[in-house]
Amino acid sequence: MPRNIPCTRKENGKRVGEILGIGKGSAKRTTIILDEEEREFIDKLIREGKEPGIKPLISKMLDIYRSMMIYDWRFPGEYYCGISRIVFLNVELVNILVHNIPKEKWREVGRKMGEASKVYIEATLGIRATDLEKWLEVFKRLRVQGFGDFYVKDKYIMIKAPFIGEPEIWAGFLEGLLGVELDIKTFTAPFVFEIKASKT
Repeated sequence: MPRNIPCTRKENGKRVGEILGIGKGSAKRTTIILDEEEREFIDKLIREGKEPGIKPLISKMLDIYRSMMIYDWRFPGEYYCGISRIVFLNVELVNILVHNIPKEKWREVGRKMGEASKVYIEATLGIRATDLEKWLEVFKRLRVQGFGDFYVKDKYIMIKAPFIGEPEIWAGFLEGLLGVELDIKTFTAPFVFEIKASKT
């Protein structure tokens, strides 16, 4: 014969929650109190169509925070992402550097940049940059750091909004980073490269 087992209202609620699966994997509500100036700024972004709402904005900010490892800031103007120091630099300054390198060396310079980036990405993310299945993670890191938007389809790699305007440098960069051989298919952005062979 079943016995009545006394339990508190709290325990009873907990058991009902367990039975119904309440609280498993559900989002927790959080209240954020914004200053008037902060709220006005967010409302302006939403009004201008730059952000769809507060929740997506905060989610995006957290994604950027994680992706860029903003928590590694040492002091304003300098932070490290894994083993590499990251700086914000004017594209114009990069282009001045690029155009003072002889054109016949652009591919080689790009390749060395790619090899250095490969070491940084592998040490930071703990993945092999030459592994095709990991390219999306590699490209996401490059996008967040302002390199441009990278896409792969079949045997092609495309770069939209690259921060360097010379495809020879990008071809070398991707070859050094991903361990592939590329043919340049377009000479103005968006750049398209055909993967000819894998070096790994």
